[in-house]
Amino acid sequence: MTAVLMVMLAKLISGASGRWLGCAPDTKQRIYFANHTSNLDALVLWAILPPEVRALTRPVAARDYWTAGNFRRYLAEKVFRAILIERKKPTAHDNPIAQILEGMGETGSIIIFPEGGRFSGLDPMPFKSGLYHLAQKRPDVELVPVLIENLNRILPKGEILPVPLLGNMTFGAPIQLRAEESKPSFLDRARSELVRLRNL
Repeated sequence: MTAVLMVMLAKLISGASGRWLGCAPDTKQRIYFANHTSNLDALVLWAILPPEVRALTRPVAARDYWTAGNFRRYLAEKVFRAILIERKKPTAHDNPIAQILEGMGETGSIIIFPEGGRFSGLDPMPFKSGLYHLAQKRPDVELVPVLIENLNRILPKGEILPVPLLGNMTFGAPIQLRAEESKPSFLDRARSELVRLRNL
């Protein structure tokens, strides 16, 4: 029941719509990677997925933020079923990539923000290496770029009350790590896919 209410609330606040330009909604295992501009990003992206896709999809989120308080922890663990990772001081025993792979299993999809933090600029910041390592470990999984627009204006960083604007999410064509492709080349290409979606 809480999940249903959160989906309705996310859609009401953001007015967000999803444009599937490069692929169609599917329950196949995917990594949805998106630019990160607002605290609403993960919630709204998760909410606009079709119910059967949403049921298989888990956001990847910062453990320090989402465990700071009982309500946040409840939302993260019980509603979104988020994969909570250590982002500040990862270690061999507290490894984000291992945690994400375990959380995905053989059928689950994830939502990830490769910039590593929220940025309000027009173009995404350079990507951190996590997306590359996931692509290396799971070459069978589709990597779907998702361009998020306007959510930072609906709930700007540091604000509590949303501003009534319409958000947009554009889903592009899946990509995969190419044979012999270097980490910098892959990350730059993945970032470029998000930028390209703005003009479609």
